[in-house]
Amino acid sequence: MKTMIFDFDERNIEKISQLLAEDKVGAIPCDTIYGFCARSNNSTREKIYELKKRPQNKNLITLMNKEYLSRSSLIVPKFLYDIWPAPLTAILKKKDSDETVAVRIPNDSFILSLIDSIGPIWSTSVNISGQPSLNTFEDIKKFFDNEVDFIVKKEIKGEAVASTLVDFSSDEVKIIRQGAFDIKPYLI
Repeated sequence: MKTMIFDFDERNIEKISQLLAEDKVGAIPCDTIYGFCARSNNSTREKIYELKKRPQNKNLITLMNKEYLSRSSLIVPKFLYDIWPAPLTAILKKKDSDETVAVRIPNDSFILSLIDSIGPIWSTSVNISGQPSLNTFEDIKKFFDNEVDFIVKKEIKGEAVASTLVDFSSDEVKIIRQGAFDIKPYLI
């Protein structure tokens, strides 16, 4: 497979949306760090797990917009709608089920345009599971060239920080990973 390279440019959204609609997997810079991204479905989920060598019991993050979230079957604390878009990933419980889903509404017009075009997108850090995240185009190309369908090239300035991960699926809210967003003032 020949990996296609695209610049992080609004003019490429249509091409990238088409690839995602065809269930291709790409490395895309999100509002936090680079992510393996694909349209949210079972086929692409398996591709990402294989690419990352990720254990099946670890969920992927679903990137969506407020419209998709409001129509979902997830139990969403109302104050999250005031926080999002932000680098905050929330683990939410499905209504009438014990199943949980990790969700983030990204604070990035490029990613939100892709979501508007094709719907929710899977995302997880670009790396082999258990290894450090790769956050430069050069590193991603070095390790995953000819492994992913495409890479979106963007110069990342400063240190990339993953999203804060908070479990809202039970009465006891738990901060799983402190990242780019300070949730503590909202939990008082």
